[in-house]
Order: sequence, then C-alpha cells, then structure tokens
Amino acid sequence: MKNIVQLTSCEMVMAATAGIMRQVENVKAKRRPYYLAGNQRDWQIHVEGCLGEFALAKFLGIHWTGKGALRAPDVGTVDVRTAGKNHYKLILHPDDDDDRPFWLLCGVNGRYSVKGWLRAGDGKKKEYWKDPADRGASWYVPQSVLNKP
Repeated sequence: MKNIVQLTSCEMVMAATAGIMRQVENVKAKRRPYYLAGNQRDWQIHVEGCLGEFALAKFLGIHWTGKGALRAPDVGTVDVRTAGKNHYKLILHPDDDDDRPFWLLCGVNGRYSVKGWLRAGDGKKKEYWKDPADRGASWYVPQSVLNKP
C-alpha cells in the first residue's frame, strides 16, 4: 500500500514517551480534556497522537521535536490528526488556526496511512459542521476533499 508509514520499535518508544510526557504535564496542570473528550482515554489519545505525529515527520522527511509546546504546530509548521479507523474524517475544531495545514493519518500502534491534508480554513464549511458524538460540534472533513500527500 502506498502512503503507509511503519514506525520502528525505537521510534514507537520515543513517540510514546512524548505522549506520556504530555499527559503527565496535563495532569500536573489540572487541564481538562478538550472538546468534552472526557478523561477515560487521555493516555491513549496522547500516545497515539504522538505516534501519528512521528509518522508524519518520517513521511515528510523532517525532524519531529517530540513533546513540543502547548498549542504549537505538531510537526514543523503543520498539525496532525490521528484517527484509529481507516475511513475516519479529518476533524477540525473552532480554535484551529485557519491558515495552518492539518494532516490526517489513520491507523494505530505505529502503522499509519497518510490520507492527505487541508488548510483548516478551507475545511471549515457549513456542510462539514456536525456533532456526531455529542461532544460539541466540529467540522468533519471527508477524505475525498483532502489534498493528496
């Protein structure tokens, strides 16, 4: 399959450690999860998110800085959304920077399919605005409108 990134065991450990660091920082700062996500999956969300970020950096051939700063771009000047299922859409939130590109990667456990990217402002269209999980509405952008990797 094309556009598949498989992380090595060492890469998974490095990325997972960054995810753990993010979650510990959130616990210490008493931060609440964004978008009514609840805290039952905080650790999983941060670890898989970092694995996806590392995978995109590897795909693009650029250095990934790891834990990073709160609300800073995930990889270089772009953000990453990691989704567990291959058919999931790119989720954009109201406070996402309209000028920043957002990439969608689908997969788990160190194996990801790079689906494409879109500048957030281009994805914030009325027809994509939904609240399917009753966690606060966001834009759910179909993979078919993403720019190809």
